[in-house]
Amino acid sequence: MTNSSKTIAVVEDDAGVRTALEQLLRSAGFQALTFESAEAFLARSGKEQVHCLIADINLPGMSGVELVKGLGGNGHRLPAVLITGRRDAATTELAREAGDVPRLYKPFSDSALFEVLGRIMHR
Repeated sequence: MTNSSKTIAVVEDDAGVRTALEQLLRSAGFQALTFESAEAFLARSGKEQVHCLIADINLPGMSGVELVKGLGGNGHRLPAVLITGRRDAATTELAREAGDVPRLYKPFSDSALFEVLGRIMHR
């Protein structure tokens, strides 16, 4: 499967980060779908056609961790990466609740993101 046949959903409330990630993913040949909230992603039909999820840990409403856990709990095991700009104890503890989900701290490099995506999408 080539990158162009893989769809990555980005759930990020910061419009600038969301747009930058969309452009980066598209430049690498991925299909990219963007959402400003977990609820907007969940409302989308065709979620089963998404190959990977990049979600901000600290979203308004449902957090990225709750989103990842909820998808896993519904039998929809979706490779995911959690991203955050916060390095405080509460965010670290929240991220641990997601289990074995890699996380990246903003700002992260393009190569760090692609390394994680390559690892989790080929499990």
